[in-house]
Amino acid sequence: MTALPSFLETPGGRRLAYHRLEGDGPCIVFLGGLKSDMQGTKAVHLEAWARSQGRAFLRFDYSGHGESSGAFTDGCIGDWAQDTLAAVTALTDGPIVPVGSSMGGWQALLLARGLPERIAGLVTIAAAPDFTEDGYWASFTDAQKQQLDTEGQVELPSDYMEPYVITRRMIEDGRDQLVLRSALNLPFPTRFLLGTADTAVSVATAVRLLEHAQGPDMELKLVKDADHRFSDDKCLKLMVEALTEVLTKAA
Repeated sequence: MTALPSFLETPGGRRLAYHRLEGDGPCIVFLGGLKSDMQGTKAVHLEAWARSQGRAFLRFDYSGHGESSGAFTDGCIGDWAQDTLAAVTALTDGPIVPVGSSMGGWQALLLARGLPERIAGLVTIAAAPDFTEDGYWASFTDAQKQQLDTEGQVELPSDYMEPYVITRRMIEDGRDQLVLRSALNLPFPTRFLLGTADTAVSVATAVRLLEHAQGPDMELKLVKDADHRFSDDKCLKLMVEALTEVLTKAA
């Protein structure tokens, strides 16, 4: 039987669902993807692993996701960054190691920029930094851009679920959250993972992030034929191996 979540009331007035494990630090903080939730395969697998290792672990739903308050279409990257900061501040102590998946990879990078003194290491899976600008906006047709301006939103098909509703607010706010246009210092063990069959995040994006970020211990691992979910047994094993390496180096 799945345990019921706890809830955090944030300074911004949002109600975030979360699961937290007490244990040894640094605390592992899982940051999910766009329209994903904390019940996803990677989040649950990591929690089980953390429990087996006696490690502190936190997973939560951004506002408009999963069991947290709000509607997805009301949110944006900056809102979810506020949620992440609120969860980390209220629910963890001391060093943390964020593990960010897809949009959560962008959130992990924003957290590293906004709370650098707390980050002991970082792992991303199919990180999608700046995707609202370099993915959505860059690929919009003139008609879609006009629709976004006049109607405030457009729908985009997804390979993984129902269409994404992309709002004008998400695009405009995303421009205030970009991490590939200015210095990105990651002065701790950092591992980026990506599957070569990922249709949402390109190898070029992963290489761009690797080349742009500055840090003394940074690696990108490409996994042949793995897709964006990165959730089969092999990928989950690689995720845990990367996290274990980062935690060992951070100790």
